[in-house]
Amino acid sequence: MNAHDEPDANPTPIRPYDGPAGGWGALRSVAKHLTEQGVPVRGAKTLLAVNQPDGFDCPGCAWPDRDHTSTFEFCENGAKAVAAEATRHRATPDLFERHTVAQLARHSDFWLEQQGRLTHPMRLDAASDRYLPVTWDEAFALIATRLNALASPDEAIFYTSGRTSNEAAFLYQLFVREFGTNNFPDCSNMCHEPSGIALKRQIGVAKGTVSLHDFELADAIFIFGQNPGTNHPRMLGELRRAAKRGCAIVSFNPLRERGLEKFADPQDPLQMLSGGSTTISSDYLQLRIGGDLAAVKGVIRHVLEIDAQRLRDGQSGVLDREFIAEHTADFETFAADVAAESWAVIEAESGLTRAQMRRVAEIYIASERVICCWGMGITQHKHSVATIQMIVNLLLLRGNLGRPGAGACPVRGHSNVQGDRTMMISEKPPQAFLDRLRDVFGFEPPREHGVDTVGAIEAMLAGTGKVFFGLGGNFATATPDTEATHRALRRCDLTVHVTTKLNRSHLVHGREALILPCLGRTEIDMQATGPQQVTVEDSMSMVHLSGGINAPAAPDLLSEPAIVARLAHATLGARSKVPWLALIDDYDRIRDAIARTFDDFHDFNARVRVPGGFRLPNTAAERRWANAAGKAVFHTHAVPTDAPIHRARRSREEPVFLLATVRSHDQYNTTVYGMDDRYRGVFGERRVLFANGADIAALGLAAGDRVDLRSVAEDGVKREANGFLLVDYDIPRGCLAAYYPETNALVPLSSFADEARTPTSKSIPVIVLPHVPESDAASRRIDASLVP
Repeated sequence: MNAHDEPDANPTPIRPYDGPAGGWGALRSVAKHLTEQGVPVRGAKTLLAVNQPDGFDCPGCAWPDRDHTSTFEFCENGAKAVAAEATRHRATPDLFERHTVAQLARHSDFWLEQQGRLTHPMRLDAASDRYLPVTWDEAFALIATRLNALASPDEAIFYTSGRTSNEAAFLYQLFVREFGTNNFPDCSNMCHEPSGIALKRQIGVAKGTVSLHDFELADAIFIFGQNPGTNHPRMLGELRRAAKRGCAIVSFNPLRERGLEKFADPQDPLQMLSGGSTTISSDYLQLRIGGDLAAVKGVIRHVLEIDAQRLRDGQSGVLDREFIAEHTADFETFAADVAAESWAVIEAESGLTRAQMRRVAEIYIASERVICCWGMGITQHKHSVATIQMIVNLLLLRGNLGRPGAGACPVRGHSNVQGDRTMMISEKPPQAFLDRLRDVFGFEPPREHGVDTVGAIEAMLAGTGKVFFGLGGNFATATPDTEATHRALRRCDLTVHVTTKLNRSHLVHGREALILPCLGRTEIDMQATGPQQVTVEDSMSMVHLSGGINAPAAPDLLSEPAIVARLAHATLGARSKVPWLALIDDYDRIRDAIARTFDDFHDFNARVRVPGGFRLPNTAAERRWANAAGKAVFHTHAVPTDAPIHRARRSREEPVFLLATVRSHDQYNTTVYGMDDRYRGVFGERRVLFANGADIAALGLAAGDRVDLRSVAEDGVKREANGFLLVDYDIPRGCLAAYYPETNALVPLSSFADEARTPTSKSIPVIVLPHVPESDAASRRIDASLVP
């Protein structure tokens, strides 16, 4: 590894941070990242176009814009993403001439990111172990040849990143289904898949029900398993406004997260000059990792008991009985199950006291309008679907669905991950949609379900997945069970990645490999009819235009829609009835095709040009329940007492901890922008393990010691991640947290959410051992992406 791989290590990497989220620290961080990328002036100008009608949608998270038509709003997270994309650094063919793939693989993910924007399509030369330049026509011809030579289209796997635009995603699914497969693993499989499954079954729509306006009306906002200060900083603006007007904000999170405690808005001059901040959470409940289902069920039990007591006292009840009678099913069965649940079990599994849960119940009862938000701290558990349905059960009790200021709010990550699903990037497409594709485009689409992310890895391991095509993302690093995933990718005949920058996935390749560089969200996309705009859908179903303003990083870059269309043209040839090349001459034609395919996108081109765009219909928000029951359904779930962590603790004599993987403040998903985690007080270090001080002492260790982690997996496979710095942190006993992707190697491929198959990255049973330096080399051979 080169000495310049990362910033110099800080002699005191742990320095507790007691300031607010945001504030001057956020502004200094923005300036630092713009300067590091060599774009202090151009980058600042670019930021002025973020989320503007004539600019581009933020390439960071999917949190909606408060007012897409006028306000200037960006956040530290988005600024880092913009700076990274607008960087002046370039990864030219010279980089690959100077480094073999093996040499590149010895560098850290941070170093790979810092090489800058890719400029040319590259093809692996196995003999020299180097990537060499290739023309676009040669690249498309190679992929087409390999795809058409497969014994079955199902031997190809087509992955999708959530930053892909609606236009690119629509063309992608159209091409792949005309090619003949539904193999569409995507990043949703690793994050909010449980949300879609739980909500679709329970209320008939696989999306949240609220709009941004609802946050202005809510009397209480409950936040589960989410850290907006790092992952969705613009959400803090809405929470700040809500808190200032007296809205109760109740946060459920095992870790004390600064963004949920207090926030100084960097775009509020008065607050910045005065050094003030706003308290965000009125109540902060540090439950155990994975204890949310038990906690919510305890709150519900209190609500039902208070309701019953008031009725016995001759007072009005607290339930919305009219709503329950007219709009819901299975309430009596659900209520009986809640009453039968043991308080001892609820307290033990949640890590909260009855008094804490009663306090939350009283807040809920006192609030006429309640919003429940959740993030990946809820979705990456074995019982994630059940937990989400329990949260919705709570909302149903008082009719907090389908009225202003109330509803369900899954907070998604990637900027268009919801739009990709709307465009039917799904391994399980509805038959009605396939019928529509057939009728509009004149081919018979495949009817068999394809593979999800876990299934894709399994298929590659089994040798039935031979070609892997990634439209964005960093599959090798984002996925669980790193050793197995890397082995799977290396078994492929061909791996192809569409990307803006070099990442780990390009170095964990098949027998043949291609890197295809594309335009970024901030760049001008010039096609035959002029500059083009794409569309994206945010977490609250708003669809709006996005158009870049910067010159492309290199003349040879193609847009994602152009890459998909040219590949489809090369692969399908004369047998396709779709005019692929004509579609990319003018993206209005793609949107017209979308409008013919999806009724909700009627008059797409006209409606999306209205400033701010338009909101897609949401049946549950209108109290129309498009599920099998025709009503919102109360779902009954027992508090889990035989999860992997319970079985692991019963099988071991030494302490078994529950580890949750988290992001640092200087990363977005797998992209590492820097080595600091300001709000958690970590500087210049990523291999850290957050633990309760009493647990550290009980292990005979001290904060600052190095430790090794070993997962306790039921498949018997030994999985290790070594050399972590122990940090004494405010987290419940028995619980640990560490950054991913460094700890992805500990997540078994076979450990995923019931029904949703989302990897259980937030609930990994592990044991903690004193660090053995001799194990470092072995650990790094297991997972090159763990090199610090």
